[in-house]
This record gives sequence, C-alpha cells and structure tokens, in this order.
Amino acid sequence: MYVVVVYDTAAERNPMILKTCRRYLHHVQRSVFEGSLSAAQYRRFKTAVETAIDPSHDSVLIYTYPPGTAPHRESWGIEQPAPSTIL
Repeated sequence: MYVVVVYDTAAERNPMILKTCRRYLHHVQRSVFEGSLSAAQYRRFKTAVETAIDPSHDSVLIYTYPPGTAPHRESWGIEQPAPSTIL
C-alpha cells in the first residue's frame, strides 16, 4: 500500500518520530513522509509510532492508498529533491 504520513509532535519526541519515519518512508518535507509499505511493514511502522508518541499531545496522520494506486502529487514553490531510495 502507498502511505503518506504527516506528524506534529512535541520537540522532545521529534527526533524519535523522524528516525522511525526515515526507517520506513521517503522524507518529502519537514514532517511529511511517503512511500510504499507491505502490510507487515505498515504494522511494524504503526506500532513504532504509537509507542513513540504521547497521544494526549502529539498528532500523526496516516493516509493509506490501496496496493497498485498512488496519490497524484502537485508542488508549488521551491521543489524539494526527489525522494532517495531507502536501503
């Protein structure tokens, strides 16, 4: 499935969320990530994020798209570099 993640967390938790997102997805903008994940990768990612956040303060939005589909993305302003391959 294709996944887009947007997060807004407290400053002390930002490094942990950033590291977790970089492990699974492509960094698109400051707190925005996207990429394809298998069902197992998605479950591991979701568990890691849920463990790292404080649900009473932090916000994480995850948009999922069915396998074989991806959102159409348009960009205005300064174009960010293309996502690099995750190893």
